[in-house]
Amino acid sequence: MRPNHQPDDATGAGKGAPRASAPTPPRGPAPEFHAGKWWDALRFALRGRRLLQQQLHRLAALPEDAPRARVAEAQRAASQRLLRHLQVDLQVTGLQHLPRTPGLVVALHEGLADALCLATLPLPMRFVARREVFEWPDIGPALARCGHIAIEPEAGATAYRRLVRAARAALESGDHVLLFPQGCLLGIETAFLPGAFHLARRLAVPLLPIAITGSHRIWEHPFSARLRYGQRVAVQVLPPIGATETRLAEPDALRRRVQRLTKGAALAPGTPPPRHYDAARDGEWPGFRFELDPEWQAGVAHGVDRPLLEPVPVDVG
Repeated sequence: MRPNHQPDDATGAGKGAPRASAPTPPRGPAPEFHAGKWWDALRFALRGRRLLQQQLHRLAALPEDAPRARVAEAQRAASQRLLRHLQVDLQVTGLQHLPRTPGLVVALHEGLADALCLATLPLPMRFVARREVFEWPDIGPALARCGHIAIEPEAGATAYRRLVRAARAALESGDHVLLFPQGCLLGIETAFLPGAFHLARRLAVPLLPIAITGSHRIWEHPFSARLRYGQRVAVQVLPPIGATETRLAEPDALRRRVQRLTKGAALAPGTPPPRHYDAARDGEWPGFRFELDPEWQAGVAHGVDRPLLEPVPVDVG
């Protein structure tokens, strides 16, 4: 199942992509929070909402000339406070794989709480997010002040050129740039789009894959306002792919390899279950590009509810 309108976008980096004059899709629903259990609703009303606003206001009030190390530490501290309030059981593995050289980080995406969990990593990062998120009250000013990168995927090639410039500037400042190559948070069945891998090749920088699961249960936006406390989230930092390989490998082969690695890690025994896409429940999201993973579909067609996870060789010749 695919959207009724599926333009090439900055995440896909496809040729012949529409220019900035292409129709802009409707914005997603404004963020709301609704804790289902009465005691969680009370906890959020008495403390959680105020804490969220306090942390966002602190980030938005950072000086424009604040050193990037200070910004990274402020983001990390705010994320840790919020996750602690939400009683999230965050399990992080693979910290030994964190690189010292700035590069691209590509992560699975299943919920907006992904950003909170990933921001706790001891790695200075700028997230790439859809521009409408920067328009949300409180959240938008904090993202802008912290230097995160806004994109309009439906602007096509124009958006991709802007992303290249913004990513290069972030890397030169010593930050890593984090992208969600699925381009949506519908579920693990959605495919990685090629834009991040073309970007890694163009900038000739390392690529750090990360698998994250369980975060979709913290906050279900945009599918519902449901907020849950006490959820378990797994963040698995996988071995990086060096700059030489990202520069020489075919981007699509690299995309398929990283897609299999991260999804295989997400499905490993003992990890929190990932989010699954259900078209009847989640809708088709016309105007937003996403694709279903053909390898996952092939597995389902053979009676296996998981993708084909054998390693994919990458040609660097």
